[in-house]
Amino acid sequence: MAEQLAQLADDRALLGRTSTAERVSDILRSRISEGFFPPGTRLSEDSIGGALGVSRNTLREAFRLLTHERLLVHELNRGVFVRVLTVDDVEDIYRTRTLVECAVVRGLGEPPYALDALAESVEEGRRGAREGDWKRVGTANIHFHRELVALAGSERTDEVMRSVFAELRLAFHVVDDWRALHEPYLARNQEILQALRAGDRDGAERLLAVYLANSQERLVEVYRRRVGEDG
Repeated sequence: MAEQLAQLADDRALLGRTSTAERVSDILRSRISEGFFPPGTRLSEDSIGGALGVSRNTLREAFRLLTHERLLVHELNRGVFVRVLTVDDVEDIYRTRTLVECAVVRGLGEPPYALDALAESVEEGRRGAREGDWKRVGTANIHFHRELVALAGSERTDEVMRSVFAELRLAFHVVDDWRALHEPYLARNQEILQALRAGDRDGAERLLAVYLANSQERLVEVYRRRVGEDG
């Protein structure tokens, strides 16, 4: 934990003069998503508040915001912990993803589409794979789906899915073989991108629906085994 707190202190500069609970929650959300604080970790108010240089009240408000996003849980007389998802949670996340992501693709309208950010996330995944950095590949994969959702041009949808993707990464951090989890989807991201470049919105939606169904099945299988072992 000492190493994590030392690195977290580096984020203090990000707060600047607007040391608000929202900014603190943004920092902690990013750190949780990166696996900096793994699922099940107890978050110390004193240590984290000291590292970031924020008041106890500000930190508690940030914790409250992240609890509302289902990234943290408050346990009576024990404190605040990074949430450990259940298998039902993972399945519900994928139901939400399928509803939203497929609807975004279905509603794109007429091509051409603004695909530069989507293409960059595909290339970032390839770079991570070439370097054997499978956590980086996982991050690039999340970016791909975030940029896919962003094609809708809806701030509200972006906000909803930001929380969903952050919650999904809690499940990723329980999995021990990141390569097996993420490698199969490098090519599938490229296929979806190619379909959108060709203006084949319907084909892209079909690819995405199968992709998400396969991803859910695979992650749930691995996650159920891991959670069972830990329990």
